[in-house]
This record gives sequence, structure tokens and C-alpha cells, in this order.
Amino acid sequence: MTIFAQYKREIQSLFVSPIVYVLLVATMIYNGFVFLLIVDFLASPGAPAGAAMQYMFGGTSFFYIIITAACSFITMRLIAAEKSFGTLETLLTAPINETQVVVAKYAAALSFYLILWLPTLAYPLILSRYSEIDFGPLASGYLGTLGIGMMFLAIGLLSSAVSKNQIVAALLSFAGNMVLLLLGVFAFLQSNSSSESLLGYLNLWDHMDAFSRGIVDTRYLVYYASTTLFVLFCTVQVLQFRRWKS
Repeated sequence: MTIFAQYKREIQSLFVSPIVYVLLVATMIYNGFVFLLIVDFLASPGAPAGAAMQYMFGGTSFFYIIITAACSFITMRLIAAEKSFGTLETLLTAPINETQVVVAKYAAALSFYLILWLPTLAYPLILSRYSEIDFGPLASGYLGTLGIGMMFLAIGLLSSAVSKNQIVAALLSFAGNMVLLLLGVFAFLQSNSSSESLLGYLNLWDHMDAFSRGIVDTRYLVYYASTTLFVLFCTVQVLQFRRWKS
């Protein structure tokens, strides 16, 4: 079995699950509602200046609610379901190694994550009919959304690997992602300059605020990529331990 065949299998299994379609519709409704709230707020008298998409990506609680929940739901069944159905052992004995399994499952999750955000591309098209759109901040906003999503999905996949129950996997993923978000809160509470510097670097709220204004800091991208790779490495080790144990 090639890694592409495994990826195709994962995509197919995702789209036969009813919860995937519920998540897709719920995400569209939620993002659409938030977009309407932002547009209505900016259209009101005395509203501060700013682009609608900047507010949408600008590190608001609305943004993190959907991104954290979506990543947890996308990944919760990827490995945990294999365990509960008793198919993980069969998969691990197939002519495909643990790294290829993890990469295929992660790529499938990332593909669906991108699909979730595709409908939001209609928002700048709508706005362009009434005002000029600055595509720089728009592109960097989507880049930040991709980077943070990649990191959250990796944490979700690891949570699924260490869980036998899909609900437990979703809760672990949500908790892990919330820890990363809370680092930003701690950054405001720390008085020590070195702690401030470190936590400020890890502060996802500041990251998205910068991305939404068109500022692309490569240090943030390195943080997302390195965290994602490390967590995926840990997931591979979990599967290898399971193979060795069995």
C-alpha cells in the first residue's frame, strides 16, 4: 500500500462520516454569522476603522472557537476509530510503515481543514463590490490560519493516537490546543522580561493580529512548522510502540 493509497482511504473514510458534513455546515453557518456581525459593526456610526477580514482573522475569540473545535472534530476519529473497530493492527501489519500512516492521516485531515475555509473566500469577493480590498493582509491572514491549523491538527492526531475513544480524543485535542492559546494570556500576566519574551513569541493571539495586518513574521512560521513536526514525530512513536507491544 502506497502513502497515496492510504491518503485516498483516509479521505474516503472522512467523507462517509455524517459528523464531517455536520461540521462543514456548522462551520459555514458560524463563519457566515461572524462575518455578518463584523460587517454590521463596521457599518454602524462611530465604528473604528478597519477591514472586515482583518477583524475576522485578528485574533478574536470567534476565530479561535471555530479553529480549535474544528481541528478537534476532524482528527478525533483518525486513529481512535481504528482502535475501536479493531482495524489498526491490520493497518500496521500492511506494507506501509508508521510514518507513512501518520503522514497520510495528517494530510487527509489538513485537506479537509482547507475545505472548511474555502467558503470564506466568498467574503472578500462580496466586499470587493463595495470597497477596495487589500489582498496582502488577506493572504497573510489565511497563511496564519493555515499555520495554526497545521499545529492544532497535529495535536489532534496525537490525541487520537493515545486514545481509544473518539470523544476522549476530541477532549484531549481541545485541551492541548487551549494550552497553546492560554500561553498568550500568561504573556500579559508575566512581569519577568525573559518570560515575557518567550511567551510573547508563543502568543497565538499576537500572531494572528500581526497576520491580519499583513505582517508575516517568519519566526511564527518556524514555530508552527517545528511544533507540527515534533508532534507528528511523537505520534509515529506512539504507533511504533503499539506495534512493538502487540
